[in-house]
Amino acid sequence: MKEKIKMIDKNKTWQLVDKPSNKKMIGVKWVYKTKLNPKGSVNKLKAKLVVKGYF
Repeated sequence: MKEKIKMIDKNKTWQLVDKPSNKKMIGVKWVYKTKLNPKGSVNKLKAKLVVKGYF
């Protein structure tokens, strides 16, 4: 997860700003997935930061 945050920051994917008083915040969450190789062993661990499904 820390590595993913570093990449988001490095790629300038987001910019931290103050929230305007007339706007609502949206929620985010981390989604984790384990990728397996054909033998069933762990090949890769993946993490994504996604918007929650409500507004």
